Amino acid sequence: MIKQRINLLHIAGVLTVIVALFHIGCIIFGGDWYRLLGAGEEMAQLAESGDPYPTIVTSVLSAVFLLWAAYAFSGAGLIIKLPLVRLALVLISIILFTRVFGFYFIMPAFPDNSLTFWFVSSGICLLLGLTYLLGLKQRWRSISGSD
Repeated sequence: MIKQRINLLHIAGVLTVIVALFHIGCIIFGGDWYRLLGAGEEMAQLAESGDPYPTIVTSVLSAVFLLWAAYAFSGAGLIIKLPLVRLALVLISIILFTRVFGFYFIMPAFPDNSLTFWFVSSGICLLLGLTYLLGLKQRWRSISGSD
C-alpha cells in the first residue's frame, strides 16, 4: 500500500478559492450577503443603493484571493510554476498571520464590522496562514529555489 501525504498547499488553494467565492457572492447577491458575512451595515447599504465602492473593494479582494490560490496550486505542483513561488507563499503566510494578530489595531478603521466578524475572519486567516506555512514547509524542496 502506497502512503500518500496530504498536500497542504493544495488544501490552502481550495480554501482560498472558497473564500474568494464567498466574496464574489457578496457582489452577486448584494446587501444581505454583506450583512451575513459581517462586512457591516454601511457596505450593505452602499451595495443596495448601487454604489460601486463595495463591488470594487470586494472585486479587488476576490482577485487577490484567486491569485493567492494560484500560487498555492503552483507550489503544490498542480499548475505551472509561477514566478517567485517561494517568496509569494512566504509573503502570503506573513500577510495572513499579520491579519490574525493585528486585527485589534485595524478594527477602528472598520467600525461597522461586528466583533463576531473579527473573530471569525481572524480564525479563518489563522487556518489559512497555518495551511500555507505548513504547506510551504512540506513542499519547500519540491519548489525550485531558483525563483
